[in-house]
Amino acid sequence: MFGSQLVNEQATWDQIKAVLEVMDSGRWTSVFAYDHFIPPWHHTDEIMEHEFLNTLEGWSLLASCAAVTDNLKLGILVAGNTYRNPGLMAKMAATVDVVAPGRVMLGIGAGWNVREHQAYGWEFPSMRERSDRLEEACELIRKLFHSGPEERIDYNGKYYQLKQAAFAPKSGNGEPIPIMVGGTGEKRTLKTLAMYGDIMNVIASPERVKHLSEVLEKHCEAVGRDPTEIQKTVHVPIRIVHDEKKATEIRGDNAWSMIGSPQYVIDRVGDFLDVGITEFTPQIRPQRPEIYQELDEEVFSAFD
Repeated sequence: MFGSQLVNEQATWDQIKAVLEVMDSGRWTSVFAYDHFIPPWHHTDEIMEHEFLNTLEGWSLLASCAAVTDNLKLGILVAGNTYRNPGLMAKMAATVDVVAPGRVMLGIGAGWNVREHQAYGWEFPSMRERSDRLEEACELIRKLFHSGPEERIDYNGKYYQLKQAAFAPKSGNGEPIPIMVGGTGEKRTLKTLAMYGDIMNVIASPERVKHLSEVLEKHCEAVGRDPTEIQKTVHVPIRIVHDEKKATEIRGDNAWSMIGSPQYVIDRVGDFLDVGITEFTPQIRPQRPEIYQELDEEVFSAFD
């Protein structure tokens, strides 16, 4: 139920391993890396000095995490579809799942960081085209993950193609790898999720989660999908702050943020559970093992 997105920038492998040790031996259930090549701190094409900060590549980091953990589910939160061919991404996920059988999920989104695309020479299409590409990618990846033992896959999309593609191994345990679709776009992203995804991941308040779930259910009805097949997860801040004045300042207008005393955080977790959330995927800063341990003991234990 409780996962965390690692901070890929300004982090050493030893620091990450220390966090993973606490997570893997405790109540934590999943760990994610982000998919960025420079710190994702701004949404414009402005060139910034912080781009020189050490930033670890997400899929390579995830494979390393797989090798040193035994229990945690693993994923990218979420992979930018514009950075890689989706067939390659499916193969990467399946390979990591061989290292950690049955523990990998493939998280994918349309891609949003314009500066990152500019810096590394990737095209940054319109939102409409990125949505079209995401839909094709999810359909293609699902075909590969759900293909038969000796089935070859053809796919002839506008942006992506497969020709008699064999896909082996499909995973480490023989089961299809679940696909997480990240984003809150009501017309396109949630429709793509309804058609091809298994896990919803959104940044939203409980009230917004409830609304998005209703939109998702309508899309599921339209495509003949059982909405209960789709797991609902949320990416919101979580932090224990014992000084209530300071906690209130940090939360700002977002009273639903899980920032405050242990009891405050427990109550906010309950609010999300009430609207169907089954997994939390916060990024925790500063990334220190003692902070993860405190959350485990002071908050997560309330849900044993």
